[in-house]
Amino acid sequence: MTPIRKLLIANRGEIACRIARTARRLGMAVAGIHSQADVRARHVRELGESVLVGAAAPAASYLNIDAIIAAAKKVGADAIHPGYGFVSENPAFVRAVEAAGLCFVGPTAETMERLGGKASAKREAAKLGIPTVPGDTTGLTDPAAVIEAVRACGLPALLKAVAGGGGRGMALIERDENLRNRVDSAMREAEQAFGSGEMIVERYLPQVRHIEVQVAGDGHGNAIHLYERECSLQRRHQKVIEEAPSAGLDPELRARILEDARRLAAALHYRGLGTVEFIVSGSDYYFLEVNPRLQVEHPVTEEVTGLDLVELQLRIAATGTLGLKQEQVQVRGHSFEARVYAEDADAGFLPGAGALRWLRFPTESLRVESGVDAGDEITPFYDPMIAKLVSRGTTRIEALDRLSAGLASCEVVGLTTNLGFLRELLGWPETRSGEMHTRLIDARWQPVARRVETPAEHVAAAALWWLARERRRCDWGVWTQPGFSGWRTLAGPPSLPSTQPSVMLAAEGVIWSVHFSAPDAEGFTRIALARDAQETLTLRARLSAATDGAQVLECGDTCLELRLFADGEAVELHSPRGTSRFDATPPLAMSAATAVIGSELKAPMMGKVVAVLAAEGDAVKAGQTVIVLESMKMELQIVAECDGTVSGLRCAPGDMVGRHDVLCEVTA
Repeated sequence: MTPIRKLLIANRGEIACRIARTARRLGMAVAGIHSQADVRARHVRELGESVLVGAAAPAASYLNIDAIIAAAKKVGADAIHPGYGFVSENPAFVRAVEAAGLCFVGPTAETMERLGGKASAKREAAKLGIPTVPGDTTGLTDPAAVIEAVRACGLPALLKAVAGGGGRGMALIERDENLRNRVDSAMREAEQAFGSGEMIVERYLPQVRHIEVQVAGDGHGNAIHLYERECSLQRRHQKVIEEAPSAGLDPELRARILEDARRLAAALHYRGLGTVEFIVSGSDYYFLEVNPRLQVEHPVTEEVTGLDLVELQLRIAATGTLGLKQEQVQVRGHSFEARVYAEDADAGFLPGAGALRWLRFPTESLRVESGVDAGDEITPFYDPMIAKLVSRGTTRIEALDRLSAGLASCEVVGLTTNLGFLRELLGWPETRSGEMHTRLIDARWQPVARRVETPAEHVAAAALWWLARERRRCDWGVWTQPGFSGWRTLAGPPSLPSTQPSVMLAAEGVIWSVHFSAPDAEGFTRIALARDAQETLTLRARLSAATDGAQVLECGDTCLELRLFADGEAVELHSPRGTSRFDATPPLAMSAATAVIGSELKAPMMGKVVAVLAAEGDAVKAGQTVIVLESMKMELQIVAECDGTVSGLRCAPGDMVGRHDVLCEVTA
């Protein structure tokens, strides 16, 4: 074994930044890779040296083995860390790294082949007498064979991508209806995310807990466990909040699970870090799979054990020894991790893409792992994670409350996030008591159109900011006059709000018509807000610039610091009162607007068209899938909203489309 002098990090986002932090602390030089979509990404800026490995699509870049090896040689690296996802569980990549004379930070290719695939991992566990979930243990690549296995297993059944993780390529089959479409969709998603559509079929066990054990081995038969994590809070098989240690796990059951995980790692001469996953049903537990890599949720284990798991990975890779005995690993306190995503929980967790105009996280109270800064873009090509927020406390409730408070103080402007959903989830009785199961969110969370009351101060701030922007946009006429405040008539003095509105602001289903006075000697403006043309509220307010691009609103006895941004004709802002977005329309434009009645099927977000299931002239039924869109490693079904005929098809498989692009027209 030889020391690692320079490390190539073959990943992106927050995990690339996190690995670099530890590597530099250990005295290693670092370099990274990036796709064309990530040229300006934070991990490229933070690592300082990065090599372009291909186009935006993962298959052309972050999964491109030859390009990654070439990048390692170009920067003079002697080791490669794969992070998680992408090539981290690919035995062909491990062999290519070692054939190039480089050190791979992770398990051997043989271990990955025996444990990395879900089917082979189940067979290895069964050899040791570790209980496994009933179902098929043979990886299947033929959709007809998958369908046959589902029917043989019995419903409900769970399809799982052999090479998968993170809930990708998984599908719960509860009915025989549209079985072929469900199988095709799961296999296609697995192929796109992991480069393999191979599937296994298992009996679905409802209301189980998801427990995973962190293990480490030296590759020579010596292995230890680093205790367990609770990962039961999931939606669509994707972990949302994790904690360590598990809440309410029977001590005897915990000991058996930990020992089985350690035994499996030792028996296979496991090298590096890995995670052995189990599901628990009452007093029974079943082996699920092994993730032969670093996990997204590894920070909670670090917080309660005091270990740096990336450092442990690097030391094992460099020395071939653990340097740590089982009795040296102790758990102190409790830790939670929440994954902050650009997604709309009330729209079925639909992921978003676009620019992050402003970000601020409570780094004083929480550990924050992020791969983006204000101004960066969340693209449709990769996972829409914005950050991981990690809390620690001496007790479980203390750690939970600290995370909840931290989530409340996060500031994210530009994209819809799951922050509100996370806070609500932490307040559920099942979460606080620790009595969770993997179907809790799917069973309890009901996406609804939640009407949020917009603070009047937000309306006033948006109105004043819009007015100042209109003045800046014009270089002639009355708008350039300091006292001009929009539409005026002769019916009243300039010190009172105008009788005619200057702008209409719409948010959360409410429309305010805004009437300004001229500014007084102190710079304050009287603003009359007529809500839905009924209630009228008059405020005296002043908006002025503060430091770091912020604005300060003085309104009555309230003083608020805000961040305001333009998005076309919209205004978006954030303050300690929350985030608001207003569509701004001058009153003449509002009165001239007409409702557009049509049957256009639009893309809900940026993405790639993977299938068009109807041709122009075809008859379709309401609810029938017409187009399949892939974005953020997820498939979206675009369905007809009414019975009719396809009268205009504006996309084809392989097309990249933008949010709100018209994909198809259906004539009723």
